[in-house]
Amino acid sequence: MSANTTITVTGMTCGHCAASVREEISEIAGVQQVDVDVASGRVDITSDAPLDPAAVGAAVAEAGYQVQ
Repeated sequence: MSANTTITVTGMTCGHCAASVREEISEIAGVQQVDVDVASGRVDITSDAPLDPAAVGAAVAEAGYQVQ
């Protein structure tokens, strides 16, 4: 059974931004899929189990952005 997490990331303006966020979040253990919508800042994450919000926030920060 998979878990879905939706966050809003501020500061993304282009495909490269989305790729950076997708890459960092994908490195979290158990993450299966990351869908990023740059226009709205919406990030949908599918994972094996519920994710630690701190881990998601740290991954987004590593990419240079912030979770709203």
